[in-house]
Amino acid sequence: MRILTFSSLYPNAVRPNHGVFVENRIRELVAGGEVETRVVAPIPWFPFTAAAFGDYGRFAAAPRTEERHGLAIDHPRYPVIPKVGMSLAPWLMYRFTRAALRRQRQAGYDFAMIDAHYFYPDGVAAVMLGRDLGLPVVITARGTDLSLIPQFALPRRQIQWAAKRAAAMITVCQALKDSLLELGIAGERVTVLRNGVDLEAFRPMDRRAARDRLDLRRPTLLSVGGLIPRKANDLTIRALVELADFDLLLAGEGSEHERLAALARSLGVADRVRFLGRVGHQDLAEVYSAADALVLASSREGWANVLLEAMACGTPVIASDVWGTPEVVAVPVAGRLMPERTPAGLIEAARRLFADPPDRQATRAYAEGFDWAATTQGQIDLFRRVTGGA
Repeated sequence: MRILTFSSLYPNAVRPNHGVFVENRIRELVAGGEVETRVVAPIPWFPFTAAAFGDYGRFAAAPRTEERHGLAIDHPRYPVIPKVGMSLAPWLMYRFTRAALRRQRQAGYDFAMIDAHYFYPDGVAAVMLGRDLGLPVVITARGTDLSLIPQFALPRRQIQWAAKRAAAMITVCQALKDSLLELGIAGERVTVLRNGVDLEAFRPMDRRAARDRLDLRRPTLLSVGGLIPRKANDLTIRALVELADFDLLLAGEGSEHERLAALARSLGVADRVRFLGRVGHQDLAEVYSAADALVLASSREGWANVLLEAMACGTPVIASDVWGTPEVVAVPVAGRLMPERTPAGLIEAARRLFADPPDRQATRAYAEGFDWAATTQGQIDLFRRVTGGA
């Protein structure tokens, strides 16, 4: 079965961790040989490639085409217009990527459907493309596309328009499906297929050796992800004032770096906070294994892959009780949910966790229940229904 994957959330040569959760899902889907795909991953157009221009500059340096893990990827550019861009983004993405899809078909790649990831603008644009090409579209919702964007009136109407015309929809957790139901979408048209974890890539490493390489001498909390407001790393830094026995590692980069560093200095905990910068996905298992707990204090999450990655390495988690996270952190061996998303709530969850820490082998065993097999088969079954077995 030939499909085409469409998503702006996809890694590229200059941002290899961007949307890696979509890439992981696609790699698992094609690994069994029943599905073939090519990827169209649009990138915002920007005239300069210098890193000084932030994300836009880094995106602009991405190649027009590339291959990753045996998958051919196109990166067509589409304009993003300041201030009005959010409302126009689906149409602009559609208008400036349709040539890339047509080229695929003209070159002989006769895909039977479009597999779109992220509802807005990607899913809306994909439905427009599907109508052009006479092909069914399946949209996968992943997080802020349903937890935040529908709060804006015009994007909300566009999401509803696309949802009613998509052949089917997937959400990575029940909480996101509930959001679609609130938008008036029939529940039988939405399938929950949670993310899995690569149990080979993420496995317990030699803990003592990992801690030595990272020079960890005290109990250590870990945050993995972008240093952006939504991840709320400031809550963890504030909690360190009371969690005096703990250090904190921050693996990631983003706009909040300087503010977080200044906060740590103002609170007198800067000597216990270390910024690791971007850590390659292939190197995360060692960092997870070295930590005593992963902390995820986010205000919004669909299905946070870092939770399962940490657990697969034997490391329990402390997480905010938002969206799909309670579906992941569902038993004590997984970790603890914060009773409230505040420094005090984080402190309470940490103290409960470390008063009775789970056996790390039991945490790993829990993660082993989240391999990719069921999700991959669910996708294949759904895609065959949508395409009539093509």
